[in-house]
Order: sequence, then structure tokens, then C-alpha cells
Amino acid sequence: MGQVVDTSNFHSGMKIVWQEGIWEIIDCQHHKMGRGGAIVRTKLRNVESGSIVEQSFRSGERLERVIFDDKPAQYLYQDGENYVFMDMENYDQIYIHRDILAGAASFLKDNLEVELEMHEGKIMGIEIPKNVELRIVETSPGFKGDTVSGSGKPATLETGFTLSVPMFVEVDDVIIVDTRTGEYLERAKR
Repeated sequence: MGQVVDTSNFHSGMKIVWQEGIWEIIDCQHHKMGRGGAIVRTKLRNVESGSIVEQSFRSGERLERVIFDDKPAQYLYQDGENYVFMDMENYDQIYIHRDILAGAASFLKDNLEVELEMHEGKIMGIEIPKNVELRIVETSPGFKGDTVSGSGKPATLETGFTLSVPMFVEVDDVIIVDTRTGEYLERAKR
């Protein structure tokens, strides 16, 4: 099914088998304990149910890593609770429920190319680009001279996702967003 991986090699985005389920590592931190060795504190998301747990593992503990088969697809549109993708190999339409997409749904725009993560013939999730360009549809106007670093204002993107942006960003600006953190990176070059 997968390969055995040492907890000291854990990183965000890795999928592991734990407690008879497949879990994605959302966050992990390695902590050195006095004489006792190290532990790895993780935040895990169950790929099937979407539930999130925090779990500590001993450093050096070995778990099975799940390697997904990636299938290229393109996002087409939303249909109620489902998101519709086109399989880039055979052009079939594939319906994926919102729960399986988790946070990725916040960054889906028409024609975005993604990878469907397949495991034993079943779609377990999608991988989207690390950065996406999205248009701002709503934000308050910036004020001339308001350039205080660190201060920001909320903005709503074309996908409905809301994030904090610098004061100089306006409605209809296209910005680059980090899909892993949901944070503003920069204005897109025109």
C-alpha cells in the first residue's frame, strides 16, 4: 500500500496510516525532550471524515506512508454540495463532495488544474497548486497615507474565501494567495 516512514521525517501534507485510517499531516513540530529523546507533535486530518486530531508520536516511531496515485483534472463548476472536475485523460466529469475537498474548495476557480489523489480507485482528496491567482470582489477602500506595516483589512475573493490584505489592495485587483496557509502573498503582475 505504501512505504514505512520514520516520524522524524514527517512533514505537512504527508499522508499516513494510523488507527486504521488514512490521515494527512496538517502540522508537525519536532520537540527534543531532556534525556528521554524527542517527540513529534502533529495535527492530523482524517482524509475520509475530515475530523482533526492532535497526536504526539515518539521520534523514530515507524508508520506506513500512503502514496496516492495522482490523476490530472480541471475544475469546472460547483453543483450544490459537489464540485465538478474534468478528468484530463478521458474528459469524463467527476463529482466530488465538498467534505472530501476540505480547505481546497476555498481556492477553486474555473479551469484551475489540480491533481485528484486516488487510492485503491477511490478519490481521497485533491492537490491544488501552492499559489493561486484570485480576484478580490469585496474590500473596504484604502486610505491615502495609510501604509502602516502589518495592518491589513479583510477582503473577499471570487471563491468566497476571506483573508487579510494590505491597505493598498482594491476591489478587482488580482492577488496571489498561498493555498497552504490562506495568506496574501502579493498582487499579481499584470
